[in-house]
Amino acid sequence: MGQIAQNDDRLYSVRDAAEYLGGVSQYSVHAWMSQKRLVRTKVAARTMIRKSELDRFVREGGKAPTAKGCQ
Repeated sequence: MGQIAQNDDRLYSVRDAAEYLGGVSQYSVHAWMSQKRLVRTKVAARTMIRKSELDRFVREGGKAPTAKGCQ
């Protein structure tokens, strides 16, 4: 059997993402998603945000992802 890659790209709810970003409001997270500064991931009816996206958001100072980084 092959090894399974360890990928810790968890999905965060909007509430958990707001907490992860230092306790900002959920309204701020929703605004950033509307402005395309944060990329959301839909899971059924839920809006989730990947940990890698939150890390990118922090690393790039809240800027929108580049076209290269978008899917």
